[in-house]
Amino acid sequence: MKITLSTHDLAHALQADSNANWSYAGARALALYLEDLDSQLDEETEFDACAIRCEFSEYESLSDWAEDYGYTGSIEDDEISDYILDRGTLIAFKGGIIVSNF
Repeated sequence: MKITLSTHDLAHALQADSNANWSYAGARALALYLEDLDSQLDEETEFDACAIRCEFSEYESLSDWAEDYGYTGSIEDDEISDYILDRGTLIAFKGGIIVSNF
């Protein structure tokens, strides 16, 4: 049996994972990213809240990520963004960012 989730349903399912603590805006941004990724790859991904929680983290700002991650480079947002994008995924949304763990 297969169920296709809408963006709203996917964001709600992400938010329902109490171990992840996604904001609604963050969960929606991540849902849109995952939907776009499926479209680009022409694949349908199976929803796995644990795998998503382990792969991505939400932060209020780039500087919060830098502090949490132990980033020692420049504290300029553009340089932090470039650092992240050279190593993983950065999803910006109003109110924060989602970063792939690397």
